Amino acid sequence: MGFLSQTGILWFILATAIKLLLIPSYRSTDFEVHRNWLAITHSLPISKWYYENTSEWTLDYPPFFAYFEYGMSQVAPFFDPNMLDVKNLNYASPQTILFQRLSVIVTDTILFLATIYFARVWTAKNGKQDADDGIKYNAIVSITVLNAGLFIIDHIHFQYNGFLFGIFILSIALVVAEKQILGAAVFAALLNFKHIYLYVAPVYFIYLFRAYCFPETGAEGKKKRSFSFARLVGLGIVVAIVFAISLGPFALMGQLLQLKERLFPFKRGLVHAYWAPNFWALYVATDRIARLVLKSRGINLPGVDDSASATSGLVGVGSFAVLPNIAPIVTFIATSLSMLPVLYHLWRKPVRENFIPALVHCGMCSFMLGWHVHEKAILLPVIPLGLIASENLFQRRMFVLMATVGHYGLFPLLFNSTETPIKIFLLLGHTTLSITMLQASWKDFSFIDKMMLVGLIPVQAFYSLLHPWILGKNPKYDFLPLLVVSVYCAAVLVLLWIQYAVGILRNRVGQAAKKKME
Repeated sequence: MGFLSQTGILWFILATAIKLLLIPSYRSTDFEVHRNWLAITHSLPISKWYYENTSEWTLDYPPFFAYFEYGMSQVAPFFDPNMLDVKNLNYASPQTILFQRLSVIVTDTILFLATIYFARVWTAKNGKQDADDGIKYNAIVSITVLNAGLFIIDHIHFQYNGFLFGIFILSIALVVAEKQILGAAVFAALLNFKHIYLYVAPVYFIYLFRAYCFPETGAEGKKKRSFSFARLVGLGIVVAIVFAISLGPFALMGQLLQLKERLFPFKRGLVHAYWAPNFWALYVATDRIARLVLKSRGINLPGVDDSASATSGLVGVGSFAVLPNIAPIVTFIATSLSMLPVLYHLWRKPVRENFIPALVHCGMCSFMLGWHVHEKAILLPVIPLGLIASENLFQRRMFVLMATVGHYGLFPLLFNSTETPIKIFLLLGHTTLSITMLQASWKDFSFIDKMMLVGLIPVQAFYSLLHPWILGKNPKYDFLPLLVVSVYCAAVLVLLWIQYAVGILRNRVGQAAKKKME
């Protein structure tokens, strides 16, 4: 099998064809965000990039992504130079739309090539591949390249997550291939493209420190680990060089504090305008229900700001009515503590079979307990889980459930009814593809698992049919569809999060499949 197999190329062609068909579809304000960043990096000197505020969509990604935008801005004039005017707010000519849509599609090539490389590294055994490895190879490539969440977020809603996840997967593949220095350099570069990946940085630190800086020595059966100071210094130098390239120009201009303010805006509320389906969505919902119950009994709670309530759609969340208010430091501590058991497990057993599950877990912890989490962050655990979903029954069961429910939780991002058939097609298509390529069967899922999936049907029926017909004319209930989707998906994902963590600690993630991949 060559690096680019015929089957892999066919998956790539199919994915690209779908992306091209989605070019005319709905686009969110993120489209204008990235158009504005093109204009900022093209029209202004680097010293003004992180100060420019003509638009409300200011540059708030790390420098490497700003450099990336600058690179694309050199091509943009061939389509429409007017898109590069900072004062052209909300500019969206047909040529601009075409350019930005194509830029996402073209840069997705990195996702495809990185996934191919990972699949070859992961499935290779002593430099050879057998029939089972070929099946795993195709499963990894297909369910990653045709990920429904990436279609929804990048090619309809509009972002560049596929390109970034390509870098993420490349770093994973390099680490798994025992090219740790290169893997560390690529991951350090990724942090300077988008800082959300900081949530999985502890996994890289522990795994590289234990597996690389404590190499095994001795004869077979008598191996032990001994610390290598030279390896630690080598890793440190490589990471420092990457950060110096990224942050150096801004450090020399005395702008590091300004970067900090842009990259970590803790003045935002606990939850996003649309509650990401995580633990805090359940927390906010519980508070709102408790408040309604108290009001129904004539108990009014003074000092609660309705204008900034969690259900108003505003970014900021006002004070809670019943439950304690949550500060950013609380979410940081909760996230860190939830990661510790699995990180300790990785410390004790620093092998590749534990490395990727730890990435999945820490990605899930950040999604569940992080501050102002976006619903799109569910891809942080889903994408790496797809890389190992073909390993055994536990992994593929968790992937099908987590990906299906997690991708469904993205539906409210596309709120126009015209996008409903597209969303449903993409979700059902990916779920069917995953079950088929992973050779799963309905018998692999418990009764509770099946109810998790089937429960999405009445939720969607309420969202698309019952609410518009029955309650749609009453603005008092405008928040209900979002609440129902968020709370249902949150309840399921919290359960899956706990199950996966327990599975890691019980060493189920690396066990041989109970049902052989045939």
